[in-house]
Amino acid sequence: MALRRVASDWIPVVAWAAVIFAFSSIPNLGTDLGTWDLVLRKLVHVTEYAILGFLLARAVPLTPALLIGIAYAFTDEFHQTFVAGREGAPRDVAIDAAGVAIGLLVQRRLAR
Repeated sequence: MALRRVASDWIPVVAWAAVIFAFSSIPNLGTDLGTWDLVLRKLVHVTEYAILGFLLARAVPLTPALLIGIAYAFTDEFHQTFVAGREGAPRDVAIDAAGVAIGLLVQRRLAR
């Protein structure tokens, strides 16, 4: 039974991390919408990491979930430095961390 619980907690986390990795592997996600392009991409960062934070909060306590989410954001930005047309940016780690925190808060609120 414990193995089933671990699997049900961690499979969604790993699957979502793989989705983030896949999107980070795409060379250019620009939409040519000027300023809106930047806004939309940053909203996507927050959203994808809020989902990751939500899923992590189901698997581990809040502090480790936050730390794991931020660590994944660092590795994701590092990964992007190897993708043509992408760059790893510290500001994106901060945006991702905000997303993780939002996901943690939503999960905590719903768990009450």
